[in-house]
Amino acid sequence: MRMNENMKHHIPKSTLHYATWICTVAIGLFFSSSCSKRLQYPSFEDYEIALAWSDMALMITKRTPQNSPTFASRCLGYIGLTMYESVVHGFPPYQSLQSQLNEMPQLPTPDLEKTYNWSIACNAAMAEIIRKLYIQTSEDNKRSIDSLEHVIHTSLRDLSGDLEMTTRSAAFGRTIADSIFQWSVSDGGHRGYLANFDKNFIHPEHPGSWKPPLYAQSFSHHPLHPHWGLNRTFLRENSSLDLPYMIPYDPSPGSPYYEQFMTVYEKDKALSQEEKEIAIWWGDDPDETFTPPGHSFYIANILIKKNKPTLIECGETYARVGMAVADAFINCWKWKYHFFSERPNTFIPAYIDEEWESFWPDPPFPAFPSGHAIQAAASACVLMDLFDNQTVFTDSSHVGRPRDKIRDVDFKARNFKSIWEIATETADSRFFGGIHVPQDNEVGLTEGVRIAENVNRLNWKSPKS
Repeated sequence: MRMNENMKHHIPKSTLHYATWICTVAIGLFFSSSCSKRLQYPSFEDYEIALAWSDMALMITKRTPQNSPTFASRCLGYIGLTMYESVVHGFPPYQSLQSQLNEMPQLPTPDLEKTYNWSIACNAAMAEIIRKLYIQTSEDNKRSIDSLEHVIHTSLRDLSGDLEMTTRSAAFGRTIADSIFQWSVSDGGHRGYLANFDKNFIHPEHPGSWKPPLYAQSFSHHPLHPHWGLNRTFLRENSSLDLPYMIPYDPSPGSPYYEQFMTVYEKDKALSQEEKEIAIWWGDDPDETFTPPGHSFYIANILIKKNKPTLIECGETYARVGMAVADAFINCWKWKYHFFSERPNTFIPAYIDEEWESFWPDPPFPAFPSGHAIQAAASACVLMDLFDNQTVFTDSSHVGRPRDKIRDVDFKARNFKSIWEIATETADSRFFGGIHVPQDNEVGLTEGVRIAENVNRLNWKSPKS
């Protein structure tokens, strides 16, 4: 990926997110200026605008009720794609993905005889797609979206001095968002938060099948989104992947199946303090955080802040991460409900130690393969194709959260020397938490890469370039 090293970084590095910082500036300007004067908003580099909207998406994800990693992955897929498609016509030799994606209709195209401000188009598109995808969010959250859109729009309008072009650019961005949203309605996951748990779903009963555990994140006795695996994937190539191999059920001591759970049991008895910190850091409980797919978007934010890419490169980054993670969750859920496999919290008490319970509570759905592992690998794989894998960075996403008193663990920033290290540590966190056996994570990592490689192989640029 070509990075622009000469861009000036206007926004200070602080604990405030970009979206919050921009809106805070707007409020401060409002109260410090007389009503008779036009407010002078600060200027923003293109990558800062992309970051602000990514931060806004994560904030809305975190603060919207009935959240789930499945629904969040879907939203982030469409949000990333919308950013890319809203600006792609302004950056030859990049091209629209519409002909390459699964059942995607014709998108609007700009008037080639007129000029556009693609930052303005992006700003309008991002506000519109987030409003449409998260129609159920609070009025306060909707006002935050409106405020961010207004601040960026006004700054760019005043900078351009061309009201007609500003209006035309914003209108184009909104039409792109509306077209992508209309396409999203038919994917099977539209307003999925209304049916997180299907009370009519009949649980498959077989040796080693998933059972609602006593120690769990949810009080529901029904698993989350049992039909999510039927949803339309972003890529056709990701809709017909081969079924992964799972070790056959055999509870006999010493069998490969038994040893998977024995490994979890032995690790739980010897967890180090750092392993406990890793387990809670990557838990990303949807009731408390922006969910695991949101964490992947957050890692993309870190890399964009570090590299300061162009607007189209930002759009490509978020589109790749979003679609890879969304398709990873669809396939993961398809396989979870095919195998409907148990977790250590049911096997270990039945066959190894009846008093045992995991370090981290069970999520409300079957085990194999690991959703954390598959989405983290998918995200890491696309990011490694865009940025240098050997990148040193710090993940501070949960810094400031209260100490986990139950587990006697603090939320400490995590330091990494490569992008792929994120994927392996995310997978390990579920093993340390005692909620996944090794094969769940190993298969998750392998399949996540396979899904992401299809995303990487899309023709992002014209074959003639």
